[in-house]
Amino acid sequence: MHCVIYVDGAVKPIEGDLEAMLAALDGLTGSDFGWLSLWTPEADVLGRVASKLNLPPLAVEDALQAHQRAKVERYGDQTFVVLKTLTYTDATSAIETGEIELFLLANAVVTVSHGDQGDPIREARRRLDSSRKVFEHGAGAVVYELADAVVDSYMAIAGEVRTDVTQLELAVFAPERQDVTQRIYELKREVLEFREAVEPLEPVARAIMRGDTVLPGGNTPHFRDVADHVLQVNTQVRGFDDLITSILNAQLARTGAWQNEDMRKISAYAAIIAGPTLLAGIWGMNFEHMPELHWLVGYPLAVLLMLAVSSALYLVFRRNHWL
Repeated sequence: MHCVIYVDGAVKPIEGDLEAMLAALDGLTGSDFGWLSLWTPEADVLGRVASKLNLPPLAVEDALQAHQRAKVERYGDQTFVVLKTLTYTDATSAIETGEIELFLLANAVVTVSHGDQGDPIREARRRLDSSRKVFEHGAGAVVYELADAVVDSYMAIAGEVRTDVTQLELAVFAPERQDVTQRIYELKREVLEFREAVEPLEPVARAIMRGDTVLPGGNTPHFRDVADHVLQVNTQVRGFDDLITSILNAQLARTGAWQNEDMRKISAYAAIIAGPTLLAGIWGMNFEHMPELHWLVGYPLAVLLMLAVSSALYLVFRRNHWL
């Protein structure tokens, strides 16, 4: 739990319990505003906040349950925003999701975080603390800085995913055999999680860019910049998804080609062995009237004939790239 207020161009952290923080938020007027951050709060804690600040019950219920789609909703003079946060683990190429529910009031912002929200909240707080221009936009500046930090993290993760996709492409088309099917499926699952976080924001971003949706705070041009970045990331993620599907199809095609190559080799060696086996089978019948069985050179002639047949078959298969 963390609370800070922005009053007369100064940043003032609020110490104490929840009641002290709520009292500080409730007393703000004019262009002053405050930000209360809650991490996976209990129902009674969020209930006390909702009662004091008159938060919309439906939005409070969504904030408690979490696992919501990214969205922006208006409740009278309040705005409810849900953002999906993402963190990328370089060692495993795993993407973990978190969630931030944000209540925007006239002079206050309440954020409820679930899961691993990563760095966006810390980054947004740093930007707010280091820039005095935010005071011109009031509480809406918190929404902008937080949304901007979240989308910036999307763009950074998109760069990491692009690197992973490139590495998979190189592995699939490498000269040596590599079965990367599992890695492809794992990356596709992570990209799907990425897509589920970004894609719901696209209609909101398009509405902001068209001017259909006007967010509070007088900083709509800034939100258009965030919306533009959302569209860029969403386009990239869709491209990753399609490209990974193509890589998977290429991997399956190469696997089939490898199996065909193995079958050709097995068939070729079986044919090479079949030649001597046929000759040995004929001479092994031991009929009484088989003159070559009594020749002095019969045995070496049979061995040479077997070698000649095997060598000829080997050269034929080698010329046709079966071996």
